[in-house]
Amino acid sequence: MRYRNTLQKGSVRYIVFKEQDRWYAVALEFNIIEAGDDPREVLMLLFEAIQGYVKSARKIKCRPHILNQKAEKKYEDLWDVLQEKKNKPIPSVFTFGEKSLAFAS
Repeated sequence: MRYRNTLQKGSVRYIVFKEQDRWYAVALEFNIIEAGDDPREVLMLLFEAIQGYVKSARKIKCRPHILNQKAEKKYEDLWDVLQEKKNKPIPSVFTFGEKSLAFAS
């Protein structure tokens, strides 16, 4: 089986969105979610969590499946909507994108 992410390379998709009165940041391939009152803060927390996750995975030399998890359907659906409307802002979404795993070195 071929994996998109390995211990040496890859990327993770992320979305920062608001639901009711809370902001959430999610890393789709890792199923990591951070929550808080400020979108910039949850994004920073998410990037720190991703960095720790990848460093730990490399340290223990885990199998690639841990870096290639299946995201919840609602996050995949939101990602698809965001991809379709790249140039049109969605009020409940602060930001989204893809981050190289190289930053976690």
